[in-house]
Amino acid sequence: MNKILCALACASACQAGAAITVHDDDGAAVTLQKPAQRIMALAPHVTELLFAAGGGGRIVGTVNFSDYPEAAKRIPLVGDNREVDIERVIAMKPDLLVVWRHGAAPRQIEILRQLGIPMFHSQPKTLDGIADNLVQLGRLMGTDRVAQAAAADLRRQLAALAARYEKRSPVRMFYQVWDKPLYTLNGAHIVSDAIRLCGGENVFAALKTTAPVLSPEGVLQEDPEAIVGSAEKTVSAGGVNMWRQYPSMTAVRNDNLFALNVDLLNRAGPRMIPGAAALCEKLELARQHRKNGAPP
Repeated sequence: MNKILCALACASACQAGAAITVHDDDGAAVTLQKPAQRIMALAPHVTELLFAAGGGGRIVGTVNFSDYPEAAKRIPLVGDNREVDIERVIAMKPDLLVVWRHGAAPRQIEILRQLGIPMFHSQPKTLDGIADNLVQLGRLMGTDRVAQAAAADLRRQLAALAARYEKRSPVRMFYQVWDKPLYTLNGAHIVSDAIRLCGGENVFAALKTTAPVLSPEGVLQEDPEAIVGSAEKTVSAGGVNMWRQYPSMTAVRNDNLFALNVDLLNRAGPRMIPGAAALCEKLELARQHRKNGAPP
């Protein structure tokens, strides 16, 4: 009996000390010898992912605009998602860096990598990839139960949206990230995955640049049925309201200029699924406008 108990104790100790390995969104292996306790979140969506995965209390530093959930506002800042104070990062002694390569400066990322601090690159390409990130980060933190439950909930929400909208007629739409400069996102960006989920068609999906700058004439030529943009600028002449000066546009004629919370759709964190649901509702409204005709 004593031998059995000893063997079980040894097995448990070995398991507790086993290295943890996951693969990030570059496909690179990330290995920790023990669950991360001091994490640097170098993008706003990363902060949201870590909180949802059960590790918000382990974040020792983050960047500007990491403002959700409320507790995130109390975390010390080390810069923004394009430039960080490397000396301050080092002084905080993180045992895991979670970065967003699209926003961060490549030179700084390489400097941090050379320091030997384990680094996980988070850049989901699909909505389901957000759930994958939750699971992977949960493993790195040893918060698997919380992370897997959060991921399962997101996947249930996605399945419900897919079942509701997969047979809806397509809506050709323009997704407007900003107006000065006027730019959008192509079909490879995760926002286009949300558009597809809702039965939308990104009119600029085929462009090679991830965030291409456009001219108003280019959008007018595509004549989208709906235009979706940030809610931040609808109170002024900017944002989606800039298109009202073109009454012959289909989107304007059918009153399909929609504004959504930019943080919900432009951050690849858990709140993007509710953001996708809001987008689906707007595109469904555009379909309804076909039946009812344009408002007077």
